[in-house]
Amino acid sequence: MQQVPVSLWTLVAGIVVTAISIWIGQNHTLMPVQASLQAPLVDGFFNVMFTIAIALFLVVEGTIVLFLIQFRRRRGDDTDGVRVEGNVPLEIFWTAIPTVIVLGLGIYSVDVFNRMGGFEPAGHPHSAAHVAHQPGSAIAATLSDTEATTAPTIAPTIGIGASPQTLNKPADLVVDVKGIQYAWIFNYPDSGITSGELHIPVGADVQLNLSAQDVIHSFWVPNFRLKQDALPGIPTELRFVATKPGTYPVVCAELCGGYHGSMRTEVIVHTPEEYESWRTENQIAQQQNLNQVVAINPADLSTSEFLAPHTHDMGISAATLESLVVGH
Repeated sequence: MQQVPVSLWTLVAGIVVTAISIWIGQNHTLMPVQASLQAPLVDGFFNVMFTIAIALFLVVEGTIVLFLIQFRRRRGDDTDGVRVEGNVPLEIFWTAIPTVIVLGLGIYSVDVFNRMGGFEPAGHPHSAAHVAHQPGSAIAATLSDTEATTAPTIAPTIGIGASPQTLNKPADLVVDVKGIQYAWIFNYPDSGITSGELHIPVGADVQLNLSAQDVIHSFWVPNFRLKQDALPGIPTELRFVATKPGTYPVVCAELCGGYHGSMRTEVIVHTPEEYESWRTENQIAQQQNLNQVVAINPADLSTSEFLAPHTHDMGISAATLESLVVGH
C-alpha cells in the first residue's frame, strides 16, 4: 500500500483549517448588535483578526496533539529520541508568516482608523457650551449655571472626527459631553437642553465634544464600536452616525474612582420624528421661569415648582396648576 505524501496531508489540513477558521470568524456572536455607521468597519477588522487567531490556534494545537500521538513513547522503548540540530527553512517560515500578518493587520487598522475619521478629529469649526459642575455634587446643576459658563471652546484635536466623506462639513448635531465623578452630562448648545442621557436622531451626523471635570473618563458605546477618553483640560471629539433606533448602554471604560462601575447611562437613538418631539418637549420643560432645575432634591421644591415641568404631559397650563395648588 502506497503511503500518502506528507505534502498532500499538509494541503488537506490547510484547506480544512482555512474553511473552519473563515466560518467561525464570520459567524461568531461575540459582538453586540451593530448600531452605527462605524460599527461594520470595526467588526470587519475584528473578524479578520479572529479568523487568523482561529487558524493559528488550530495549527498550533493540532500540531501538538499530532506530535503527542505520533511521537509518544512506545512500551519497551528506552532509547534516546532523535537529535534535532535545527531547521533554518522552518525558522524562517515561522518568523516570516507572523511578520507578514502583523504588517498586514497594521496597514488594515490604519485604513479603518482613517475611514472612521481618526486622522481628522478637528476638520471643521464649531462652538460649544459646557455644563457647569458645582464642587462636591455630581447630580445638581441648573440651566442658569450652564448658560452663565457658556463660551466658545477650542476645537478638539484628539479623537474620532470627520470621516473623509464628511471632512470640512459641519455635523448635523453637536452635543457637549462632560464626564464627572460619576455621571455623564449632555448639553445641546443649539437648543439649551441639558440631559443625563444622550438623545440623537437616527442617520444624523453627530459630533460629541468631550471633556472631564475631575479625572480621566472614557466614553464607550459598545453597540457603536466607539470609545474615546474625556480628559481634564484637553478637548476630545467623537463623531459618528447611528443607524438603528433603540436604547444602547454608555459605559465609562476608564477607572475613575470608587464608584466607577456605576458611571453608566444610555444613548437613545430616535427616529427623526421622535427626536423632534423629545427636543420640543424638553425645550418647553427647561425654559420655565423656575431657575430651570435639571437635577435637584425634590424636597427643596414647592408642589407647583415640582410639577411645573410636567404640565405639558398633564395637558394643563402653569397658571391652572398654580390655581389648583393654591386652592388646595
